[in-house]
Amino acid sequence: MEFSEVIKKRYSCKKYSEKQVPAEVLEEILEAGRLAPTAKNLQEHKIYVLTSPEDLALVDEVTPCRYGAPTVLAVTFDTTNVFVYPGEERDSGVEDASIVATHLSLAATNAGVDNCWLNFFDPAKAKEALGLPENEEVLMLLDLGYAAEGTGPLPNHEKRKPLSETVVYR
Repeated sequence: MEFSEVIKKRYSCKKYSEKQVPAEVLEEILEAGRLAPTAKNLQEHKIYVLTSPEDLALVDEVTPCRYGAPTVLAVTFDTTNVFVYPGEERDSGVEDASIVATHLSLAATNAGVDNCWLNFFDPAKAKEALGLPENEEVLMLLDLGYAAEGTGPLPNHEKRKPLSETVVYR
């Protein structure tokens, strides 16, 4: 699919069928995350692939937003392996994991896999529920699957502010 079409087509799926994402398609999506750039190439992210009923139940404990997706990717980053910016007020963990997550989401759309970026959860509770190491922070959960019959973008999906309201030329 042409990249501009991928960007236009991607939406947050809110209801999934039971159809599983084939392993080879999932690997293609994960490879896109692996190729994402990170500050100083630290690659501090980790992607947990959650497909078992037990793991999906853990996801359901921390968010109401799985929407029945048969696969969830938990994107985390190692807080002890990040680039600290000059001034030491920020580091690259959130942005690097966000780039990885964006690659995953767009690759999923390109592969015909519906997805939804989940941020409606307490990261500390998600970390605890999933039994993750102390040094990892959960950035987001990415639902993956195939939309249930009749499911599509929300009515406001295509509503966007004009560039004049979001871009400043100086």
